[in-house]
Amino acid sequence: MSIARQASEITLPAINGGWDSVLQFLCSQFPFISEAVWRERMASGKVHWFNGDTVTPATPFSPSKRLCYYREVAAEPVIPLVHHIIFQNEHIIVADKPHFLPVTPGGDYVNECLLARLQRETGITDMVPVHRLDRDTAGLVLFSVNPDSRPAYYQLFSQGAIQKQYQAVARLTADAQKAALPQHWHIANRIEKSQPRFINAIVAGEVNAVSDITLVAKAGGLGMFELTPHSGKTHQLRLHMLSLGMPILYDNYYPQLLPKQPPQFATPLQLLAKQLSFTDPINQQLTRFNSKQLLTAWPA
Repeated sequence: MSIARQASEITLPAINGGWDSVLQFLCSQFPFISEAVWRERMASGKVHWFNGDTVTPATPFSPSKRLCYYREVAAEPVIPLVHHIIFQNEHIIVADKPHFLPVTPGGDYVNECLLARLQRETGITDMVPVHRLDRDTAGLVLFSVNPDSRPAYYQLFSQGAIQKQYQAVARLTADAQKAALPQHWHIANRIEKSQPRFINAIVAGEVNAVSDITLVAKAGGLGMFELTPHSGKTHQLRLHMLSLGMPILYDNYYPQLLPKQPPQFATPLQLLAKQLSFTDPINQQLTRFNSKQLLTAWPA
């Protein structure tokens, strides 16, 4: 059994949806966790209010109050791949994340995530990722380690003031194979949640996902692409590559959702968050970071 070293937090809804107790709310919010498990966690002190006060099965529901709980999984996977801190100061850490490692706890992962690794490595507990990468995607992640300057770094993303560039490898279509380099596509469409809930789909409607994609090199039927997202929808680049008829190599979600399986370390998704660039909100300096990783399917 793996138990999270740090509590997860959830803010109870402002409007009571018919829950008499915190226990009832948790059972409705997390339907795959049994009432017996929540009772055991409460009995062992693994559920409490943000201020530390105890929560019991009889504790009444309190709208908008912050609740803490500790995630547990029966057998947590171990990711035998290393991360690297490529920059650190009193405000931020920029880390180079390997494939397969989640940024934050979720699913089968509680302590084997980039956030927990960095907290253990640096001893800094007040640390949050300013943005996310899919577990399957490798590359750069920006973390805030200073609560005073944190809002300024959040605004970089909320205001679109940060530039992200990715690399991807995909099998070329016949047309792309014949075309001269570089070959460029500007994609603008709408992405919404699909079924099952952890995948997305391109649908008709108002544009909410925009990317620029450029084919920059070819080798043995494969293409090396540079991708620049101008919005941040989940799986945006994976879906936009799929829309070109060239899904990213070793994608377990698109075009076909494959059955859940242990991490296939020999065939990671060929998508890398290669570069982050922005004007630092603290010192106003133009800042650029580059991942040192390479996509393994591309010929050396």
